[in-house]
Amino acid sequence: MRAVGRPIIDVLSRYRPRDPAEAVDILRVRELAESAADPWSRSIPLHTTASALIVHPGSGRVLMRWHARQNSWLQVGGHGDPGESDPLDIAMREAREETGLGDLVPYPDGSAVQVVIVPVAAGGDEPAHEHADLRFVLSTAEPDAARPEKPDAPLRWMTPSEAREHTSEPNVREGLRRVERLLAGAEQG
Repeated sequence: MRAVGRPIIDVLSRYRPRDPAEAVDILRVRELAESAADPWSRSIPLHTTASALIVHPGSGRVLMRWHARQNSWLQVGGHGDPGESDPLDIAMREAREETGLGDLVPYPDGSAVQVVIVPVAAGGDEPAHEHADLRFVLSTAEPDAARPEKPDAPLRWMTPSEAREHTSEPNVREGLRRVERLLAGAEQG
């Protein structure tokens, strides 16, 4: 295995799939991490991305970002930059860039909350491809400090239930259900 894939394998080795479809996705992501020269490279049809659902535990809300290309409210995240290989670090960088939140920390412990392969339609000069997305949960203590990265990518705090209603993506709805359970557990603890 190439060193650039090792952090992905480390995340996957600590993760347990929640259903058979996720187990299949995990196998594909593991194969990618073990075989690709750079599993983060946008030049291959299936490449790794990292994203985050940002929560404010005090209010039980999640921060969603409008994605015009998908015409939906989604989580923040994206591609690794050259030289990056740690999925959590990439998710945190992307989250800071897209929200302006400087106090983000892994919630509750930095483990992945979801692993999913997402089809991406062709757009512009980019052919159709797939993202092997490793999803994390991050928290902020300063929700009012959130600022959109650009005007056409507004941010909105929602309850997980509201966010499920506003996203068009079934895999994001599932991620939001998992976040809701995490937040409910924090309230009970």
